[in-house]
Amino acid sequence: MRFWIPLFSLLIIFSCSEEVEIIEEEKCQRDWEEIDQDSVITVLAENSPASYFIYRGRNMGFEYELLYEFAKDMDIRIQIRMVNDLDEMLELLDNCEGDIIACHLTVTDQRKSLLDFSTSYVQTHEVLVQRIPHDTDTVNTLISEIEQLKDKKIHVWKNSSFYEHILKINENLNLNMTIVPTEGDLITEELIKQVSTGEIDYTIADENVAKIDLNFYDNIDISLKVSEQQEIAFGLRKGSGRLLDTLNHWLNSKENQSTIGEVKRKYFERKNLTNKANKEFSSLQDGALSPYDDIIKRESAKIGWDWRLISAIIYQESKFETWKVSWAGAFGIFQFMPATAASYGITRNSSADAQIKAGVKKLNKNFNQWLEEIPDSSECLKFTLANFNSGRAHIDDARALCEKYEKNPDVWDGHVNEMLLNLSKPKYYRDEVVKNGYCRGTETYEYIIEVIQRFEEYKAAFPEPGDRPGLFGFYEQADQDQTEN
Repeated sequence: MRFWIPLFSLLIIFSCSEEVEIIEEEKCQRDWEEIDQDSVITVLAENSPASYFIYRGRNMGFEYELLYEFAKDMDIRIQIRMVNDLDEMLELLDNCEGDIIACHLTVTDQRKSLLDFSTSYVQTHEVLVQRIPHDTDTVNTLISEIEQLKDKKIHVWKNSSFYEHILKINENLNLNMTIVPTEGDLITEELIKQVSTGEIDYTIADENVAKIDLNFYDNIDISLKVSEQQEIAFGLRKGSGRLLDTLNHWLNSKENQSTIGEVKRKYFERKNLTNKANKEFSSLQDGALSPYDDIIKRESAKIGWDWRLISAIIYQESKFETWKVSWAGAFGIFQFMPATAASYGITRNSSADAQIKAGVKKLNKNFNQWLEEIPDSSECLKFTLANFNSGRAHIDDARALCEKYEKNPDVWDGHVNEMLLNLSKPKYYRDEVVKNGYCRGTETYEYIIEVIQRFEEYKAAFPEPGDRPGLFGFYEQADQDQTEN
C-alpha cells in the first residue's frame, strides 16, 4: 500500500514559520517512554494480507506478525486499529491515536517530510496488474512494454505514490492514458480483484503484494515492472525518536533475522497461509467472523450485548472450537467446567447452538448480579468478564483488599485488578480480609485486557451501522437512556 501527502499536510509544510511553531506546540507527544509505561503499542493497519487481517477470529498479516514479534520481545501488547479509509492515517498518527503505520509504505522523499521511517524490511518494485487474455482473444494482447499503455485506462489510488508515478510516466512518454483516481477505502487488493473479474483493466501494485494475489487469481499477470527497486518500511510520527531507535534496533538485530525471514516466507512464498486471506471467515471477504455469527447475533440481541464482544470472549476461551477440552477439564466453545455446564443443561456433546445459548445466559446472569453492586455498566462488564474467567470468590477478596487499602472496590482498572495481582503475594493472600487464599491473578488481569482489545479489533474489522466510539458504546447508550427516563 502506498501513502501520499494530504492537502492539509502540504499547507502545514508551506505555512509561515510562526504558524508552524504553533502547530508544533499543539502536537501530541508520545514516544517509547509512554508506550513502555502503558505496555501497549497501537498500530494503524489496513485490511490486507501484507498488513493485517482477521481469519476465524485470529489476527494475521505480514506486518502484523513482524510487529507482534517486536512487541513480544519488548514485553508490551500490540493493539491494532484497522483503518478502512487509508487517507485518515496521517491524522490519526499525528493525534497520537496510533504509534506506527503498518500499511506497506514506500519510502519517498515527500513522505520523509511528514513521517520518520523505520529500517526497510522489504525491497520491491511497482508492477502493472493486468488480465491474461484468453487464447481466443485476438483483440487484446498482454502488455509487455510501458509504451503499450498508450490510450489505456488505469485505476490507481489517488493518494498513493503509484498515482504520482503513473502521472509522470503518462506525461513523459505522452501516452494519453486515462488515469482514474480511486478513494482510500478501495485497497490495492480490491483493485487487483477487480482486474481479475474484468471490472477494470489495469492497476498498479507492489510486486510482493501482487505475488500474494497470484495465489487467489490465476488469470492476472504482474510481469511488467514500472519502477526501480523501492524500500518498504513502517511509518512513525515525527518526534518518536526513541521508538524509532528501539524498533530499528530490533529490525537490525542479527538474532531477529531468522524470525523476520520466516515471517516473509510465510506470507510471500507459501500458499497455505496466505490462502486463508481469501477464504470464508476472513475480514477480507464478506464480513463473516466465525461459523457461528448467526447464533451469536441472535443470542446477543436477546440480552442487548454487542455480538462482537461475545465473539471476542468465545475466541479468548476456545478460538471457536466446540470440541476443545482444557487440562483442567473445561470444555466447549465457552470452556465450561463440568459442574457449571450441568447447571446450564449442556454436556461435551451439546451442539454449538446449545453451548452458545448457555454461555450467553451465564454472562447475562453474572452481569445482572454485579449490576446490583456496581451501577456503572462499563465497570460492571469488566467485573462480569473477570467473574466468567476465574469465578467470583477471588474477585470478592480483591475488593475486600481495596476497601482495606483505600482503593475503590467498584473500579476495575488501577484498583481491583491491582489487588487481584497482589493475591499471589503472602502479605495479601494471608490478610484476614481474604477468605479464599492464594490466587494467581495474572491470567484474569490479562484476560480482561485481551478481550476488550479483541472486541475493539473486531469492531473495526466487522463494522455495524450505528457503531459508537468507546469500548462499551452500547452500554453507555443504555446508561444514557436510563438517565433520560
